[in-house]
Parts: sequence; structure tokens; C-alpha cells
Amino acid sequence: MLAYIKGKLEMKMTGYVVIDVGGLGYKVFMSEVGIENIGNIGETVKVHTYYRVREDDISIFGFNTLEELKMFELLLGVSGVGAKTALTMLAVCEPSEFALAVISEDVKALTGIPGIGPKSAKRIILELKDKIKKEQEIENIKNQVEDKKSNTKVQLAIKNDDKLQEAISALQVLGYNKKQIEKVFENIDTKEMSTEELIKKGLNLLSM
Repeated sequence: MLAYIKGKLEMKMTGYVVIDVGGLGYKVFMSEVGIENIGNIGETVKVHTYYRVREDDISIFGFNTLEELKMFELLLGVSGVGAKTALTMLAVCEPSEFALAVISEDVKALTGIPGIGPKSAKRIILELKDKIKKEQEIENIKNQVEDKKSNTKVQLAIKNDDKLQEAISALQVLGYNKKQIEKVFENIDTKEMSTEELIKKGLNLLSM
């Protein structure tokens, strides 16, 4: 399993790049936006990777950030969504925007993505929200004792902040642990921030 590839960028083609690592050229499929942002030919680049093995094909998909990789993996877990559709979504929708659309059940935002109709958008929202709900139930059971020992004032403030709760749920969509998310928001004044700003702030802090 490849977690990432780091090497010299040799080629930028339509739909993929070639990265040289010790004389081996890795063909890495990426979204068009990902290819634009990866860097210039000849530079040393690093991409997070998803390694797909099928009977008739072995492919490597690359992403400039872990959040993009997590979004891609989530989308592949939705019935009817393949790698091509997932890459198209990454090209036109940032992970923070995607997570917010799922949590707020914004079908219109998702149908603005090429190839995603109303039925597909509703299925993505339903399946991912259901997954998060199940994960939250498991996590709540595991952390009941820890909650009693934690700073109750901080916990109460977080629970009473609707925007922050939405942001926490959106970050969970992208694969982050609820306790970990709450920890990064403990010492931040979130009152004047929008839900999307909270998500982006959370992503920055969680990736440090």
C-alpha cells in the first residue's frame, strides 16, 4: 500500500501526472485542479495516494492534501459513485464545501457538480450522514467516562453552539475524530465565524 509518492514531476498530462522516484515513473491519476496545483515540471512534489487493485487494472490516484484523499475515499464508498465521478467532484468542490453540503443536506450544491443528479446527491447525503451517525453512536459509548472527567464548561459551550456543531459534524464527514476536533476548537473564539469558516479553520488546525 502506498501512502504517498514524493519525487520529481516529469509530466503533466490530461487526467494524470508522471512522478519520477529513483528512476521509476509513477503514473498518478488526479483531478484537473489537482494537476494544476501540484507544481511545475522538474520540481520535487508529494502526493497522497489511493492504490486501487482490480483483476484487470492497477491504478494510483493522487491528491495534494489528506482532506482530498479522505473525500475521495468517502465518495468511493457511496453506491454508484466511481473513481471518475469522485475525481470530477474534487475538481469543482473543495472538501470543506462538500462536507458542509452533506451535513446541511444541500442537494442543490451537489447537483451543481457535473455528473451528479438529484438522486445521486440525495444518495451521497443519506449514506454519508448515516455512516457519521453510526460512528457518533459508537464514539459516544466509548467516551462516556471521558466526558465526565473533561472540562464540562467547555463541553457545554460546544454543545450549545449550533454552527460549531455543524462544523464538527462536517469535519467528521472528512474522517476526523470528534474528540480530536473538539480539542482544536477549545481555545478559539468561534462566535463571529460562519460554519464554512469554522470548517476551514478546523482543517488547518487538524492538519498541523
